Amino acid sequence: MNPGKHFPPALRLGIVLAAGLLLAGAGLAQSSNGANTNSQEQPAPKDNKKQESSGPPTTKLRIHVQGNNGKSIGNASVYVRFDQPGGFLHHEKHIEMNFRTNEDGSVKVPPVPQGKILIQVIATGWRTYGKYYDVDQDEESIEISLDTPPHWY
Repeated sequence: MNPGKHFPPALRLGIVLAAGLLLAGAGLAQSSNGANTNSQEQPAPKDNKKQESSGPPTTKLRIHVQGNNGKSIGNASVYVRFDQPGGFLHHEKHIEMNFRTNEDGSVKVPPVPQGKILIQVIATGWRTYGKYYDVDQDEESIEISLDTPPHWY
């Protein structure tokens, strides 16, 4: 009995591909089981910071916003923008984070990659602020002073 006479060529191709996928899946399961036994023998890393250190260095930012009169500005919108490497087709991803200042006029930003970042501040009754910063330390504090808007007559 010839199996080629009972199944059309497209169906035969589908059966061969499905069998290949099943065999490949079984091979991956065996190799992952072998990897699990090796990883069980070795102690697992206990510190997440060691795992993060393999990526680009990061900076923790603290931004303090005040007016040109020296008083802190609360409830101001703070936008932090930066590029993160490793996006689609190894292009950079444009990341934007939005925050609000507390009553003291400060905001803590989660770790961002070191390099060039854009900080923009918008507050009611104050001139909009925007500037690029080069951050290259583990922790940085940035003081931003907003000006009063011009009077329009």
